[in-house]
Amino acid sequence: MTRTPITIEPMHSKYNSQVSRLYVHGFHGKFQTLTNMNEDELALFFEKYFDQYPTNPASQRMIALQDGEVIGTISIKRKIETSIKNKQRKFSWKSFKSFGKWNVFKMSIGLYLFDYKPQDGECYIADVVVHPDHRSKGVGKLLMQWVQDFVQAEPNLDRLSLHVSGKNPRARFLYERLSFHTHLQENSIFWHFLFNEKEWYYMVMKIIKT
Repeated sequence: MTRTPITIEPMHSKYNSQVSRLYVHGFHGKFQTLTNMNEDELALFFEKYFDQYPTNPASQRMIALQDGEVIGTISIKRKIETSIKNKQRKFSWKSFKSFGKWNVFKMSIGLYLFDYKPQDGECYIADVVVHPDHRSKGVGKLLMQWVQDFVQAEPNLDRLSLHVSGKNPRARFLYERLSFHTHLQENSIFWHFLFNEKEWYYMVMKIIKT
């Protein structure tokens, strides 16, 4: 049976549950090291997080859809200077009390540490995940092409950046093939203690405007 084409669309709250499951596929190792939550608990945690986290004009999430199924996602961040204070819903951790105070505390630390602040001209890829059943089918390539097109169209952006774990040489090799270059190699005892991942590579791709 021929499947419908893959489309790249803006994130919508109705997909929170599916994207949360994708997060577990992509990052469960990191957060299970940090907490004692299982995969179902982590998926529910992220679903609540996506439901309640206030929108941020400097962030954007896209999803890869096929036959109504979310098979990939990418999240980007950029620096936006504005004198207008955006009205955002206040984020409350009270909705997460069922996960236990200690787990919520550790997850808040982990999410804070992953909250990279981009510099002027930088479009930072906060995360990119493809469902295990759809890898090596061009989904990641479509997501990366979308973000490159996004930067091309934005006059104030001139580069893409991301972090790759030293434990994931395959991902680093793939990004190098896409013209990313290692700008900085970081080693952190603190990250090793929290996530069991000491070595990180900060990679950058310069975008040539056409």
